Amino acid sequence: MAETAQEIKARKERERDELYALDISDVEWHSAPGTEEHEERVEIAYLPGGAVAMRSSLDPDTVLRYTEAEWRAFVLGARDGEFDLEPARQDGAPAAE
Repeated sequence: MAETAQEIKARKERERDELYALDISDVEWHSAPGTEEHEERVEIAYLPGGAVAMRSSLDPDTVLRYTEAEWRAFVLGARDGEFDLEPARQDGAPAAE
């Protein structure tokens, strides 16, 4: 039997609560190759069950956590160009399509 929308929401909330309850004080943070310690960069850490934590090097206390499914969807979307930035016009507004 398929999950109802309410059951899916409850499961997602449970997964999120469990993910944020994890102690990640000893995780190893990774960033893109070639970035320097003093540069702003995105850092990720691999968590149990395929989950991932992500933070900015300039704000290491603010950490976002993603389940394996959420991270996989993000990575696939990024590969497909879903998050590509639109080129800006000279006045800073988005370029017309």
